[in-house]
Amino acid sequence: MAALQNIVWLLVLIGVMILIHELGHFWAARYFDVKVDVFSFGFGPRIFGFKRGDTDYRLSAILFGGYVKMSGEQPGEEASDDPRGFLRKPRWQRLIIAAAGPFMNILLSIGLLTGMFMVKYQKVVETCGAVIGHVAKDSAAAKAGIQDGDKIVRLEGKTDPTWDDIIREEISSAGKPLAVTVERAGKRIPLLVTPILDEKIGVGIAGWEEQSEILVGNVSANMPAKNAGLQKGDLLLSINGIPIRSRYTLQEVIKKTEGNPVSIDYLRSGQRQTVSLAPVFSKSDPKPRWMIGVEMELKLNVVTTRLAFLPALEESVIQNRKSASLIYAFLRGMLERRMSAKSLEGPIGIAQRSGEAAREGPAAFLLLMTVVSLNLAIFNLLPIPILDGGVILLLLIEMVMRRDVSLQVKEGMLKVGFVFLMAIVVFVLYNDISKILPQG
Repeated sequence: MAALQNIVWLLVLIGVMILIHELGHFWAARYFDVKVDVFSFGFGPRIFGFKRGDTDYRLSAILFGGYVKMSGEQPGEEASDDPRGFLRKPRWQRLIIAAAGPFMNILLSIGLLTGMFMVKYQKVVETCGAVIGHVAKDSAAAKAGIQDGDKIVRLEGKTDPTWDDIIREEISSAGKPLAVTVERAGKRIPLLVTPILDEKIGVGIAGWEEQSEILVGNVSANMPAKNAGLQKGDLLLSINGIPIRSRYTLQEVIKKTEGNPVSIDYLRSGQRQTVSLAPVFSKSDPKPRWMIGVEMELKLNVVTTRLAFLPALEESVIQNRKSASLIYAFLRGMLERRMSAKSLEGPIGIAQRSGEAAREGPAAFLLLMTVVSLNLAIFNLLPIPILDGGVILLLLIEMVMRRDVSLQVKEGMLKVGFVFLMAIVVFVLYNDISKILPQG
C-alpha cells in the first residue's frame, strides 16, 4: 500500500514540475509567435485531449514527463520553412524559449518557499555561535587538531559561520581542504580540515558536531532506557559524570562500557534525576553495538514567526541561492572525483521521499517540491545535448560564429546526449535499487 502511495505522490510531484517547466517553453514560444503543434503531458501514444487553435493539448500514455512540440523545431521537417517555425526565429528568441522551462522551475521553487515563509517561518538562533560539542576519534577534524569546546569563528573566508553554513561546506567538500579558524581559551588558531568521503551516502564528513543540549526522543519498548523510566522529552545532562553536549557522547560512552551499568543524570519538569541501567548488545541493528534504546534529538532554540511578502521573498531567494550553490559544489566535486554520485537519487528514491513527505503533511511535501524543482532546473541547464542547457550552449556558439552548426554535427550531438542521458537514468535506477537491497 505504501509503495502505491509513493507512486501516486511521485506522479503528483513530477506532474507539477513538468507542467510548470513545459508551460515556460510554451508561453515563451507563443510570445514570439512560434507555432506550437503539441503540448503533451506525458510521452508516448496519445490517450485523449483537445485542439485549440494550432495546438493539440493531450494526455499521453507515459505520465513520467511531458513535452512541447514546436513547428519546424528540427531541420528537415516539412514545416521548417514556415515563418512561424522555431528555426525561423532569431537565435536570441530561441535561446529565451529554451531557457524559459528551467526559469519557470526556479520561479516555482522561489514562489513556494515564499508562500511557506509567509505562513510559517522558523529560524534557529545560535546564542553561543558555532561551538563544537564533539569530535569523533580519528576523524578529519580530530587529525586537524580540532577539540571539543572549540568555537569556529571563520570558515573559508566567512566570519562567524552558522552551523548551517558549516554543514553545507562540509558535505560538499570531500577531499578538499577547508580553511578553519577556531577560538580556544581566548586564542584564535588557524587550521586546515579535509572532510573525507562517506562511501555510504556519498558526501563529505569532518567528524564534528555542534554543541547542544540533548533531549530523549523515541524510547524503544523492552529496552534498558524504557525499563529504567526514561521518557521522551527528558533533557540528558551527563553519563558517568561526563557532560552530554552531543548525541555522540552518549553513544561513545555506552560503547566503551561493554555492558557494564552506566549512570545517567537527566532533567524532567525542572527536577534533576539519576538513573542507572545496563546497556544490551543488539545484533539486529544494521551495525551490531551496545545500546540502551533511545533516539536523541537536539534541543534547538527555534524562533517561529510569519514573514511579510518582501522579507519572505528575500529569504526564499537566499535559501534557493544557497541550495543552488550546494548542488553546483556537488557537481564540481563529482567532476573532480572527490565526491561520489551515490548521493544522486532516481525515480525510486524520489518516490519514497514523495510518499514520506506527503504522509508528514502539506508543508513537508511542498518543501520537497521546492527542492526537486530547483534540482530539475539546474539539471536541465547543464550543457548536455538534448537538454535545455545543451540547446542554449549550441545557440551561444552559433551566435559567436554567426552561422549555423552543420546538420551532421547537431545530429551527432543529439545522439551523444541521448546516450549520456540514458546512462544517467540507468545509473540512478541502479543507485536507488542498491540502497533498497540489503547490504551483504
